[in-house]
Amino acid sequence: MKKIIVVRDYSPSWKNDYLTLSSKIWPIVKEHAISIEHVGSTSVPGLAAKPVIDMDIIINDQSKFLDVKKKLKTIGYFHIGDQGVPGREAFDRNTQKIRHHLYVCLKDCIALKNHLILRDHLIQNERDRNRYSELKKSLAKQLVFDIDSYVEGKTSFIVSILNQYGITEEDLGFG
Repeated sequence: MKKIIVVRDYSPSWKNDYLTLSSKIWPIVKEHAISIEHVGSTSVPGLAAKPVIDMDIIINDQSKFLDVKKKLKTIGYFHIGDQGVPGREAFDRNTQKIRHHLYVCLKDCIALKNHLILRDHLIQNERDRNRYSELKKSLAKQLVFDIDSYVEGKTSFIVSILNQYGITEEDLGFG
């Protein structure tokens, strides 16, 4: 059965959800990682989002990945691969009290740059934040069960923001 795409107005509870999750994850991985970041739409106050917390654990180099992977396993996470995104490894859990996505990213990988640049731009730019909220709500209404088309529908907006910071379609793997 396909899941319904739900986009909600911003909720301050998303920051608390991130803090709850990161307070359990960060102590386990901190000796091997640089930081843990709240990314994605739930990290931007005022931005509509699917109510799923996205987090990136940032590592200096690939040699730290196996240590982080082992530590995450001790708290119930399992590795599900890079999902076609170089430099970013995804993790999941069988049970989630708070819906979230967890990634381990190399500090210089394009996926991490994408997450941080977009987040920071939308925090600073109300007009773009509002435009992106409306786009996401509209796509979710039109494409209720089609997550691939929903993601594709957001791509040109996201790329237009990233282009302002020197990230090209080629950098993102589209060129």
